[in-house]
Amino acid sequence: MVGKLLVRGMLAGIAAGLLTFGFARMVGEPQIDQAISFEEKAEAVHGDAPEPELVSRDTQAGLGLLTAVVTYGAAFGGLFSLVFAYAYGRVGAISARALSAWLALGAFIALVIVPNIKYPANPPSVGDSDTIGMRTGLFFLMIAISLTAMVFSLKVRRRAVMKLGAWNGSIVAGLVFVAIIAAVQLSMPAINEVPAAFPAVLLWQFRVAAIGMQVIMWATIGLLFGALVERGAFMRVNGRAVTKSA
Repeated sequence: MVGKLLVRGMLAGIAAGLLTFGFARMVGEPQIDQAISFEEKAEAVHGDAPEPELVSRDTQAGLGLLTAVVTYGAAFGGLFSLVFAYAYGRVGAISARALSAWLALGAFIALVIVPNIKYPANPPSVGDSDTIGMRTGLFFLMIAISLTAMVFSLKVRRRAVMKLGAWNGSIVAGLVFVAIIAAVQLSMPAINEVPAAFPAVLLWQFRVAAIGMQVIMWATIGLLFGALVERGAFMRVNGRAVTKSA
């Protein structure tokens, strides 16, 4: 019944995308408008001609943003459901809602918190266009390392639990994850391209809004998907996720 789980995951992702869109419109877009205004004033001071607007701001902040976050939510909701289908029944006696919530928390840490500690989101007018490829590559490399470190830490936990118990085993695994991420982030190149005159408050508010969007996205996926799975009465039989009626 992986197909049914996939549908539920995508539905949860779409719902998460719609909620995220509402938050982004109310909280995130005003910060972007201020950043664009700062960029335009800086260009005027230096006598630079403004770059041509390929897509209007109304479209970017409206249909474009809606399409992006809903597509993002549906895609990650689907991937989330596949991970859930693999883990359900293999990680001990844990309910569908609890497993869904824990998986969403893990995804939020690995995909959002860890890479943003090293390479936080920046508003328009921040960042050199010549380094965008390098910055993007480093960001996704940080995500890949974070996911690998989390999987490794979970394997460490499994072995540590047998010797030290669940509580101590979890602490050991957490310390291993933190140590790996700290070592990697210290070794990776730092990037700071924020203009000296850029308002610090605006930068902070933009980054808080960016994290807030991800909080809403993953919290909704984790909580809603778990509720949908329990409503569908799924269980694991012979390594497969099936409905109890089956």
